[in-house]
Amino acid sequence: MTTIEPTPEGLWYRPAARPAGAAFLLLHEAPGVTDNIRRRCARLAALGHIAFAPHLHGTDRYLAGPEAQAAVAAWQADPLAMRRRVGDCVDILVRGSGLPPGRVIILGYCFGGLAAIEFARGGGAVAAIASFHGLLQTIRPAEAGAMRTPLLVCTGGRDPLVPPAEVGRFHAEMAAAQADWRMIVYGDAYHS
Repeated sequence: MTTIEPTPEGLWYRPAARPAGAAFLLLHEAPGVTDNIRRRCARLAALGHIAFAPHLHGTDRYLAGPEAQAAVAAWQADPLAMRRRVGDCVDILVRGSGLPPGRVIILGYCFGGLAAIEFARGGGAVAAIASFHGLLQTIRPAEAGAMRTPLLVCTGGRDPLVPPAEVGRFHAEMAAAQADWRMIVYGDAYHS
């Protein structure tokens, strides 16, 4: 049976048996830790992994509509703060799991996908990072050689928040940064 532990920092999901050796940091969509994130954490814990879903906005309150948009816009205006925030969440996961950063995998969804990519852009080091339907644009592109973690980006080919021109700019940024990255474009998929 999975143990769910709410804390001021976020939600912990721990397997009933001895952990399988990986810890997952799940970064939420714009409104906060949604049922989608909870389901994914529960699945990972059922597979024997530790999963942590932090409250990136600093609250466990669900943000609706304009409030969620304003929170995301504030993070986009300060990508260095977003990178630090994700780094702090990695530190919390490392301390709470007893596993080193090399055993941490970050999964980000929508806004959380952007946050995961920003962490990678800033040189954050974990085992792997995946972004699902994350926004790609930034005002602080990755510098050459700065990215230290393999990155997987999954996006919808018809996502209005990630138009083809933005995908092209992201390709160019990753090439210039000499990043280890992959992208999967789901041809007929929209956002999330």
